[in-house]
Amino acid sequence: MEKSNKEYRYIPPKTPSWFPIVWCLGAGAIIGFFVTQGRFEVLLYNLLLWGGLFAICAYILVNYVRHGSLSRLFCGLFLGVSGYIFVGAPFSVVMLIVGLSFGNIPSWLKSGNYRLDLPPYASSGEVLWFYCFRAICAMIFVFLIVPILILVPLSFNQEPYFSFTPGMLAFEAEAYSMRWYWDILKNGMSAPDALEGWWSDMWANAQWVRSIKNSFIIGFFATILATGFGTLAAIGLSRSEMPYRRPIMALLISPMIVPLVVTASGLFYFFSQVGLAKNYTGLILAHAVLGTPFVIITVTATLVGFDNSLTRASASLGAGPIRTFFKVQTPLILPGVISGALFAFITSFDEVVVVLQLADVRQRTLPKQMFSGIREQISPTILAVATILVILSVILLTIVEMLRRRSERLRGISQS
Repeated sequence: MEKSNKEYRYIPPKTPSWFPIVWCLGAGAIIGFFVTQGRFEVLLYNLLLWGGLFAICAYILVNYVRHGSLSRLFCGLFLGVSGYIFVGAPFSVVMLIVGLSFGNIPSWLKSGNYRLDLPPYASSGEVLWFYCFRAICAMIFVFLIVPILILVPLSFNQEPYFSFTPGMLAFEAEAYSMRWYWDILKNGMSAPDALEGWWSDMWANAQWVRSIKNSFIIGFFATILATGFGTLAAIGLSRSEMPYRRPIMALLISPMIVPLVVTASGLFYFFSQVGLAKNYTGLILAHAVLGTPFVIITVTATLVGFDNSLTRASASLGAGPIRTFFKVQTPLILPGVISGALFAFITSFDEVVVVLQLADVRQRTLPKQMFSGIREQISPTILAVATILVILSVILLTIVEMLRRRSERLRGISQS
């Protein structure tokens, strides 16, 4: 402990020089295991090679390069060149990113600063578990996100394959193109190369464009219905005098729990009896049923922090229930309502099981078009569409997170 400016600051003990080298050797061995790619005859070679390279890099960083920015730069160049020599250009880019991101870890381990986030009395086992737990979480995150991110470069493939071609792995410009993104606009057009009437032809005849248009139309109206019904239901269920709240809540969110095939089959049977199958109205109502539980849960969570004395104060000042709802309640719960609406829209936009049973050719949505494309004609156009959907989902989820933080600020919850 050191006294500075009348305050005590914990200074962790420095570790031996071999400590960061051993950890980096283990990290390099893990990289070598992945480089092996199932070729177990070269497993030992790759373990020793990459473990040794990481250990050499750590030794240089700990003893000669100690500045944070220089450590990252040196580590990135060292690992990038090593990756290019022993594996190839694509892997060198990956190792360059790894080095630039984690190049200061050896110095961080040597200085003992890894203990600053833990109490001074933490044992070595507690410190080990603290970082192992975070490493496990990081690996789970990578395991979940990599299959999604791998679609992005594959969608720019020049060839009609669902794999990286030798040209793509060598970063040749000719191996990449926007071919499959253009196919989204041109597939199904009567005259894709004609200049006159191109836009009208694309809007009316392109299969993917028609599917995207149907998805937005159905999703928009289904979101409006789900948001309206879900918000009203959440407000009613949040009141203490509401009888049978728990059974009603369980019934309303049952579309989230019951298998989607069962729900779709029930909707198809019921809608067939009343003439709502195979048309837009039936699809919109079905998607509204699926999206309403998300709105109910989101708005109910927002209403937990709502001060009901505001509604009583509004009533005491002469405002009616409708005026109180729009002038007092709505501004405070609006972030939750919009978040629920976004979830309802995403649910409608991505849904395929109900569409397969209730829609005909005219109501073919984007997920159904992708499903049909995989089953009938495999084309990288599906990867291009999937990339667009990933970008759209990221934008919508970012908006949801921003609205969540705004809702917390309105309710007075501090960000810690």
